[in-house]
Parts: sequence; structure tokens; C-alpha cells
Amino acid sequence: MHHGIDINDARAALRRLIEGNNEYRLAKSGKGNISEEIRHLTHTDGQKPYAIVISCSDSRVVPELMFMVGIGEIFTIRTAGNVIGDYELGSIEYAAEHLGVRLVLVVGHTVCGAVESAMKGGAGGSIKHITDEIQKAIGHEKDPVVCERLNVENSLRIINESPVIKELKEEKGLIAAGGHYNNRSGKFTLYDKKLLK
Repeated sequence: MHHGIDINDARAALRRLIEGNNEYRLAKSGKGNISEEIRHLTHTDGQKPYAIVISCSDSRVVPELMFMVGIGEIFTIRTAGNVIGDYELGSIEYAAEHLGVRLVLVVGHTVCGAVESAMKGGAGGSIKHITDEIQKAIGHEKDPVVCERLNVENSLRIINESPVIKELKEEKGLIAAGGHYNNRSGKFTLYDKKLLK
């Protein structure tokens, strides 16, 4: 273990991320360990992340910074609109099953361009795959804050339907949770506060 967090304890991992976000909101620069020593240690000993974080690719939404973590702490998956397709789900299952990570966290955010595009009717090209998925999640809802949450909940639904994830939830205590990042304030808000108890 390179970071002091038991990867089998999903709630401890979640508390660590929330504490990191509280620190981030007051910080002027990042704090995560990116030293030569941690690069060497994670290279020779392998990675032991304690959380899988799925977020939007938006350049203002940077999980390693918002949670004040360094190399080897979180297994990050980023796609526009934090949507989940086969590649994303496969990546989540890999980290949960083969790396032993017990926390999966989906992070939505304010003024998400993919959500806004879906609300306006979608987009063309390959972006259509993303906006179609978000449209399925939001239906006819017009409140962007509600749409952002519905989109996160849809991603969680897809994750929770995975047989691999279901088994790990039942047998290993895996937790899949969602939350929202405010681009302006920097605050991450967990949707299910009971998970912090």
C-alpha cells in the first residue's frame, strides 16, 4: 500500500476523497504525490488504487486535482458527459476485479456541454452516441441540474447491472456511488450522504 488507504474499505476511500476535496477548495496548487519515489514504487510494486473515478473529459474537471491525490491513488476513466459504454464498463470491471478496488465513483458536473447538447436535441457525428445515451437518461427534463444528476444515475445504473460488479457488491462490499462537481466553487457533493457514516 503506497497511500495509507485500505483498498478493501470503500467507505474509507470515499472519506479520503471527500477530505481531499475539502482541502482542494482552499488550495492554490495541487498536493498529490508525484515524486520520483512514488513513480519508482508504483512501477516496481504495481498499482494499488483505492477508488475508480468516472468523470467528464471537460478540461475544468480534473479528478486528481479535485480530490488532491497523486500517482497510484485513483483509477480514472474520463469520457465526455461521463457516459458508460462497453470500454468504460470493461475498464471499471478490470479495476474492480483484477486490482481489487472497492469504490466506484461517478462524477457529474455543472454546465456540462454534453448534457446541454442532449437537452437541445443531440449532436451529429460520433458525438451522437454520447448525446443519445444522455437523452435516454434525462427524457424531457429541462432543468440542467436535474439532468446532470439523472445522467450520473444512468451511468450508475449501467455499472450496477454488470454481473461482475453485482458479485463484487455482494461478496466484497464494493460501493458504487455518484456525485456532482461544481466547476465554480470546486465543491464535490456526494448524492448519498449515508455512505459517509
